[in-house]
Amino acid sequence: MSAKPAVVLLSGGLDSTTVLALAASQGFDTYAISFRYGQRHVYELEAAAQIARRQGARRHVVVEFDLRTFGGSALTGDLQVPKDRSADEMGRGIPVTYVPARNTIFLSFALAWAETLQCADIFVGVNALDYSGYPDCRPQYIEAYQRMARLATRAGVQDEQRLTIHAPLIQMSKAQIIEQGLQLGVDYALTSSCYDPGPVGRPCGHCDACLLRAKGFAQANTIDPLLLRFAAPQSAGAP
Repeated sequence: MSAKPAVVLLSGGLDSTTVLALAASQGFDTYAISFRYGQRHVYELEAAAQIARRQGARRHVVVEFDLRTFGGSALTGDLQVPKDRSADEMGRGIPVTYVPARNTIFLSFALAWAETLQCADIFVGVNALDYSGYPDCRPQYIEAYQRMARLATRAGVQDEQRLTIHAPLIQMSKAQIIEQGLQLGVDYALTSSCYDPGPVGRPCGHCDACLLRAKGFAQANTIDPLLLRFAAPQSAGAP
């Protein structure tokens, strides 16, 4: 009997990579979907492609559209990416790295593919603890989207299947996510989390994503292999 299919949103970052591994560990046949949406860098898409191959996704697609048309975010416009913010600063308000409606758009593409695949399961790596300022990373948002999806699809209306949006990391700390991923054999050296990386994907070490990632690895009492990966060329005299 073949495994059930699941569509997995894969950004190439730490969280979505862990979710891809979780879905596979639960016996799902994974279909990874990534997005080129006008973000300030696309190194994360190169990471996503490697991760999808390494973790045995049945297929990996990249959907292209351009949210720079609207801007409104440091990731899709001319706003500066915040650097060196304290935990208190990160916990206040909605940061400028929030991309308006991004998760709603991403989930809509995933929903369309899932219905085409006759698939009842979508996995997404949203997290409400480390990104509490993002309105589309909250449990009530995921629950509301799932209710909408069941109303909006032919399969849902005809009661052929009840779509489930899995957000297994939503109440986990970054350290817990890392520990879970390491147990599943995730190679975090392949991932890209930085909002403002260098030309070859070198993390800046100062944006919110870099700081939260560093805190997670510290609390998990392990070294981030991505830092080791970029330290090696430096020690060898490479630029």
